[in-house]
Amino acid sequence: MNSQLAAVVEEFGSARSRLHRLAAAVPAARWGERADPARWSVAECVAHLNLTSRAYLPLLHDAIDRARTLGATTPAPARHRRDPVGWLLWRTSGPVKRVGRVRTTAPFVPSGDLPRDEVLAEFERLQDEQVAAVRAADGLPLGRVRVVSPFDARVRYNLYACLTILPRHQHRHLFQAERVWGTAAGS
Repeated sequence: MNSQLAAVVEEFGSARSRLHRLAAAVPAARWGERADPARWSVAECVAHLNLTSRAYLPLLHDAIDRARTLGATTPAPARHRRDPVGWLLWRTSGPVKRVGRVRTTAPFVPSGDLPRDEVLAEFERLQDEQVAAVRAADGLPLGRVRVVSPFDARVRYNLYACLTILPRHQHRHLFQAERVWGTAAGS
């Protein structure tokens, strides 16, 4: 596997491990509680990641199919690169400690009672599917295929950028979830 894509798989694995540590540290009774009424609970943070993954998976599958078609005539580059929009999104999608909140669009706001075991099981399943998509993308010209953001249809970036943004976004919200009850390292 391409070393850049292997790094993306590792980031997904790191997010999974981080969630396991968080689930072990937060009592089940506090999983769905908000420490601050203006901020999400741990369950809502993870449910947001699940909503995001569900929205992106069909886009990834479609983009990988298009990259396969291109790959028949265009080999994968030795090194993948994010396009400028993808780089900017990647840069801003990670954990931030000093910047204020960024509001998400309505389809990605979690709602309702979110049972811990269901949220965790869904995260695990979706994580496996995203890792499988990264593996399926190996050897393809990922910079030549564009993905339209499900958050804002005006925003487009290449498939490689998309694959790197997803685990980074997970780490952002897992950091947020860790801070709900002070379970983050250094909190």
